[in-house]
Amino acid sequence: MNFGFVINNRTCIGCHACSTACKSENEVPLGTYRTWVKYIETGRYPDVSRRFQVTRCNHCANPPCVKICPVSAMYQRSDGIVEFDGEQCIGCKACLQACPYDAIYIDPEQGTAAKCHYCSHRVETGLEPACVVVCPTHSIIAGDMDDPNSEISRVLGKEATTVRKPEQGTEPKLFYVDGDNVSLNPIATAKPDTMMFADVVDTSLHGSSNEQRSVPGDKSSGNERMAEQMVQTTYNAQHRAPWHWQVPAYLVTKALASGIFIFLCLGILLDLFVVNMATMSLSSLVSLFFLGITTALLIFDLERPERFLRIILQPQWKSWLTKGAFLLMGFGLLSTFWWALETFLYLGILESHWAEVRAWLNILMLPLAIGAAIYTAFLFAQAEGRDLWQSSLLPLHLFVQALCMGSAFFISADSVVSLTAPLRTWATYIFVLTLAVSLAITLLGEVLIPHASQTAAKAAKEMHSGKYALFFWFGGIILGHMVPLLCISLGGSLAANIAVVCAIAGLYFYEHAFVMAPQEIPNS
Repeated sequence: MNFGFVINNRTCIGCHACSTACKSENEVPLGTYRTWVKYIETGRYPDVSRRFQVTRCNHCANPPCVKICPVSAMYQRSDGIVEFDGEQCIGCKACLQACPYDAIYIDPEQGTAAKCHYCSHRVETGLEPACVVVCPTHSIIAGDMDDPNSEISRVLGKEATTVRKPEQGTEPKLFYVDGDNVSLNPIATAKPDTMMFADVVDTSLHGSSNEQRSVPGDKSSGNERMAEQMVQTTYNAQHRAPWHWQVPAYLVTKALASGIFIFLCLGILLDLFVVNMATMSLSSLVSLFFLGITTALLIFDLERPERFLRIILQPQWKSWLTKGAFLLMGFGLLSTFWWALETFLYLGILESHWAEVRAWLNILMLPLAIGAAIYTAFLFAQAEGRDLWQSSLLPLHLFVQALCMGSAFFISADSVVSLTAPLRTWATYIFVLTLAVSLAITLLGEVLIPHASQTAAKAAKEMHSGKYALFFWFGGIILGHMVPLLCISLGGSLAANIAVVCAIAGLYFYEHAFVMAPQEIPNS
C-alpha cells in the first residue's frame, strides 16, 4: 500500500471545511495547523482572480523529517504514511527544520512535534481522512496509489498534476490538479508586510506574539489601505522560528571546547611546541567547561528536556543529532580522562612514566575533537527546509572556526599560566591565519559565490543585506575578524586579549545571522 493525496485546485472553493474537520478530529490546539487553505488574490481590479490551495504534510516517499529525528518519534509506516509518536518525541525541533513544506509544528500543550498523519486512526478502520469526508466539492482525494482501481490512481492517470518543491528530492505524495506557481511556491511573492484583512504579527523571533510588525510604505488614508501589489496575500499562518539564540551560542561554545584540543593535538603530533603539565591541565579543564555549557544549551533548548537521555538510550542512527550526541559524549569522556591524567601528574599523584599515555591520547583525541567541531555541518545538511545550510563549505568553515577559538584560548591563557615561547608564537600565527581563512570563507560563501537555489539566495540576502545585516557586517565581519587582526598587529598582551574577546563575540554574531536568516524565508 502507498497512501497519497490529490488536491483538485480547479474545484476547491476555499471553504476551510478541511481545516476545521482536521482540528476537530485530531484535537489540534488553537494557533497551530495540520491542514490550512492558502488563497491569494492576483491581478489588478477589475481583472482579478482568487486561487485556493490546501496545504499539509506531503507524506513524502523520502521524508527528511524521519532521517533527522534522533529518537524515531517521526517515522514512516509500511503503507507510506509518515506518522509521529508524541510519547517518544523530545521536542528537538529538528524535524521542523528538515521539512521543506513547513508541515510540522510544536504542539503547545504537549511540547512535542505534530502534523497531519493522514488520520491514520481512521484509515486503520477502513475510513477516509476527516478532510476528505467533509469536502463539499470532493476536491480532496485520498487512497492507495498502488491500487490501479482506486480513485486516486485513476485521477493521477488522467490529470496533469504538480507537487511542491520537487527539486528537494523528497518525492512528495501530495499532488495538485491545476497547481499554480504563485500558490505552490511560497517565495514567488514577496513576504507581506500587510495583508488584505490584517497586519502581519511577527511571531518568528523575540518578543511577544501580540506585537505588531511595523508596516513600511503603508499607503493609508484614514482607516483605508490601498493594496498596490499585483499579488495581495489575504491571510498568513504565522509559524514561529524553531531555533533561537541557544543554537548560535552552542556553536560558539562547541568551537571553543573542540578547538582547544584540535590546536593541542595538532601541535603535539607535529612537534611544533612543548606543553607543560600545568597548561595541559588548565586547557583540558577549560575545554570541559565549555563542553558542559554546550551540553546544557542543547538540553535546555529541547521542548521536553526531561527526555534528553532517549537520544542515548533509544538512538536513531541516521540522524546527525544522534551521531553528534555520541561524538560529544566520547569527546567529553576522553577529555575528562586527559584532564585527570595531567592534573594527577602535575600534583605528583601519578609517576612520570604515565606521561607516555599522552601520545596515545593525542591519536584518539584528534578525530574526536574534529568530529565534535564539524558534525553540525552534516546536521544542517539534513535540515532540508533551510537551503542556505546546505553549503559544502560548512565543514571546512566549522573546522577553521574551532581552530581559531582554540588558538584564541591559548593567547589569553598566557596571562594565567606560563606558556613556552613556541606555543605562544604558534597560537598567534594560527589565530591570525584562521581569522583570515574564516573571513575569506564567509565572504565567498555568503556574498560572492552565487547560491544553488533561489531560497538559499534569499536567505543569504536576508543575512548580509536585510534584517541581519548588522549582525553579519558589524558583528561577524568587523568585530569578529577585522578588529582582532588589527589588535594583533598592534602587539601587546592587552591588545591580544581584546582580539580574543572580539573574535568570540563576533563568532556569536555571525552564527546568529547564519542560523536565524534562513528561518525568515517561508516554506509555506
